[in-house]
Amino acid sequence: MPVSLRLAASLAALALATAAQAADRPPRDGAHDFDFDVGVWKTDITRRVHPLAGSDETVHMTGVVTVSKLWKGRAQVEQIEADGPNGGHWEGMTVFLYDPQARQWSMNFANGSVGKMTPPMIGSLQNGRIQLYGADTFDGRPVKIRAVWSDFTPTSHTYQEFVSADGGATWVLYFTGHKTKLAAARG
Repeated sequence: MPVSLRLAASLAALALATAAQAADRPPRDGAHDFDFDVGVWKTDITRRVHPLAGSDETVHMTGVVTVSKLWKGRAQVEQIEADGPNGGHWEGMTVFLYDPQARQWSMNFANGSVGKMTPPMIGSLQNGRIQLYGADTFDGRPVKIRAVWSDFTPTSHTYQEFVSADGGATWVLYFTGHKTKLAAARG
């Protein structure tokens, strides 16, 4: 058998063995996918004011985000306080919950000035990024929302939100938060 055919046969056998091994493994447990986010962070936020109108007008805010674990890490609470231009102050809270059966996280956000939770976004860690998806309204329009955590280091990461008014065919970045670690988790 020529060398190239033996190599091809070996690679095919390796691919089949790898696929069989993957099929025998239990599904990945993502219960600790958000452990990186626990602690106190400085955040630098850029938010587009009217992304669905094609406007590039942005608001910049800086603040502190405090993230605490609950339920042995299967839940987290994030408290956000940021200051913007003209003395503007913004507060938000996010509750993250892990569903062990679906092996996915949900993200439930409340803006301090509104006082109620938004519809949850659901997703998981894939290819080195955490992505959660949901549906909501934005500027009075029904939209899809995508949240993405990326650029992980031990002391920083990036959080972005995208909005789609066309069912997910196109996405517009409207929120970016760059977090830099200030302190480890409390308690």
